[in-house]
Amino acid sequence: MTDLIVNAVSLRGLELLEELSRAGSMQVAARNLGLSAPAASQQLKNLETALGQKLVEHGRRPLELSSGGLAYLAHVRAALLHLRQGAAELSLMDLRTVRSLRIGIIDDFDSEVTPRLAVALAKVLTTAELSLMTTPSSRTHEDVAARHIDLGIAAQPLELPEGVTETPVLRDPFVLAVPRGCLSAPPASIEALKDLQFLRYERSQLLGRQIAAHLARLRLAPEGRIEVDSNQAIFGLIASGAGWAISTPVGFLRARRFHDRVDIFPLPFSGFARTISLFHRQEWMPDTAGIIAGSLRGILREQVVAPGRAAIPWIGEALAVIES
Repeated sequence: MTDLIVNAVSLRGLELLEELSRAGSMQVAARNLGLSAPAASQQLKNLETALGQKLVEHGRRPLELSSGGLAYLAHVRAALLHLRQGAAELSLMDLRTVRSLRIGIIDDFDSEVTPRLAVALAKVLTTAELSLMTTPSSRTHEDVAARHIDLGIAAQPLELPEGVTETPVLRDPFVLAVPRGCLSAPPASIEALKDLQFLRYERSQLLGRQIAAHLARLRLAPEGRIEVDSNQAIFGLIASGAGWAISTPVGFLRARRFHDRVDIFPLPFSGFARTISLFHRQEWMPDTAGIIAGSLRGILREQVVAPGRAAIPWIGEALAVIES
């Protein structure tokens, strides 16, 4: 009986169940997977038939998984994680001829993404010299241009250095971070925050400059005297009630120790996002860069996008891997 169930379960059906758990809509889940709505409905029907269980509460809007669907989802996510990691590792097999690889990686990824990428690369580059270093975005762009490193994973610069190629991999939208409980609902304007000071990312950082430039375009000048260069410090200050900040889901994920004392809301003005990209010199093995970008997208999907959407449910598709 178990063999019959396994044979009847399709990978597409498992992907659909996972996407439905996030989207709450068959139409949205189908679009995200590149399926028509009827094809997605058939995939779900086939999966429920194979398992002999109702996986979705079909009469509810937005769609919700049934108790059985939620229990099965944990196994689905674990299986998909292994399959995607395996596919990413297979894609890296073509790198076996590389003799050395130097990569500079944005510090936002030092906890989850960098270790995963290092393990995936080390499995393939068994005889190569592999170096991964944490660097700020602005320095990463310069190091790629100066040939100090082969690849850089960093935020998109205001101006791309000459001779450097960019491959976008992640869209990381800006959000409002406030002390837990200080707002009962998303604010309509920054006037709702006037009793708290604005906490700034230090403007020598690319992140701080991007935020400052957007506020300037909107002619907004929130009051605040504190400017720091540490994401942990920003969220620590917010958690202590010292003020509010503009950050991103990636920044919030890095500050896990403060999650129970910080609320995340949409910005009370026109939204914007930063792009995280892979950078390399134009003459440096574009096929190899493309293979690494593909593997990186898989890691970002599992280690950033999925947990980011779980931690901030309303963020939806604003936080997303950018496909090639």
